[in-house]
Amino acid sequence: MTVDDIIDRLGGADLTARLLGVGTEAVRKWRQSKVIPARHWPAIIAASGLSFDQLTGRIPQDASPLMPDPDAVPEGATAALVLADGSVFWGRGFGAHTRACKVGEVCFNTGLTGYQETLTDPSYAGQIITFTFPHIGNVGVNPEDIEATSIAARGLVVKQDVTEPSNWRAAQHLHAWLVAQGTTGIAGVDTRALTARIRDGGAPSGVLCFPADGAFDVAALAGQAKAWPGLEGMDLAQEVTCRQAYGWDEAEWAWPAGFARQVAPVHHVVAVDYGAKRNILRCLAAAGCRVTVVPATVTAEEILAHSPDGVFLSNGPGDPAATGVYAVPAIRGVLAAGVPIFGICLGHQLLAQALGGRTYKLARGHRGANQPVQDLTTGKVEITSQNHGFAVDVASLPEGVTVTHTSLFDGSNEGIACPAKRCFSVQYHPEASPGPTDSHYLFRRFVDLIEHKPA
Repeated sequence: MTVDDIIDRLGGADLTARLLGVGTEAVRKWRQSKVIPARHWPAIIAASGLSFDQLTGRIPQDASPLMPDPDAVPEGATAALVLADGSVFWGRGFGAHTRACKVGEVCFNTGLTGYQETLTDPSYAGQIITFTFPHIGNVGVNPEDIEATSIAARGLVVKQDVTEPSNWRAAQHLHAWLVAQGTTGIAGVDTRALTARIRDGGAPSGVLCFPADGAFDVAALAGQAKAWPGLEGMDLAQEVTCRQAYGWDEAEWAWPAGFARQVAPVHHVVAVDYGAKRNILRCLAAAGCRVTVVPATVTAEEILAHSPDGVFLSNGPGDPAATGVYAVPAIRGVLAAGVPIFGICLGHQLLAQALGGRTYKLARGHRGANQPVQDLTTGKVEITSQNHGFAVDVASLPEGVTVTHTSLFDGSNEGIACPAKRCFSVQYHPEASPGPTDSHYLFRRFVDLIEHKPA
């Protein structure tokens, strides 16, 4: 039974909207995407008299053996994305075959460029990325556009098959690079329908399977996805952080010379690595800072032993409440010492916790390079690059902590500051890798905070 059939059986779009407690616009989008979020199925079954098998298109267990097998692999399919509700998206696998199927949160990214930077962003640990832009792989990959030495994402979903690269900087085919990285992709998926499903129902758990022998057990894969606990309560920063402290002096890339080097630093910044992207460190170096990178589990005493002029809290994956168990005491120790702090993404959420605030999980998250944010201190609107599934609860922020930035998409918090404690943070990625450079000024703002010491 199709989505149109179900809506018609319920009496049309207006009556369906009233019965399910949604707007008519949502019903219109269901028709367009041909998907009704699973959370509405119980109400549909109660209102329509349909059975679960009729609603989902499943074949009853006592069906005739002459009927087609619902788990049969479609012709040409070599990979599958199976969601926790049993939905299957068949496609063509590329990259590495899965020895153990990859389980994670299925999200989507709306960026038009920078798929290599996106795949190597450690903040995607625990997630399977759906790219809404169809031309993934067309510029190949190269050793300069990586944000970490390995891919943290658990897989990728794309619309079109990966083609031969056509770009003067391409050093390798995306498929070959993914094989070397042990990362699996699936092509040929209706990414518009999958994205609409995530948008309307939230990010589901899913399993990406690309077996070398072509054998699939869909029921087992769905059970594996359903059993996965999700990102809430999960500390992933320790999986992607560095294992020991190291120095960083590489600055921003410029044609034709490539990456510059920081040779005359003015300030010393300790960067706490919860999953730091390399271009963030480059921006700090370009702003005149000698950078020392330290592991996520570092203590306040270990940070202060480096005698930093400022401390940077990086981006990273997972639930900030889980990471905060060890990160928040360290941040509070730095705040007590009066050392300026600048945080982004996970670092922003951890700073908010250290100041007395709370965080919560967003239904869909923000992932892309087109996110409008308003800087409330200047009134300017900047287009930002974002990748996060949690946010700061503004109502939980104590007196003395001000909101500095807000999302113009959904009104969620995008920045805070506490002048008395010489700290500020933003939810998005000002290093712009990939993305626009509207927010580069924040690194200068951090340096200004370091230089303007209280009397």
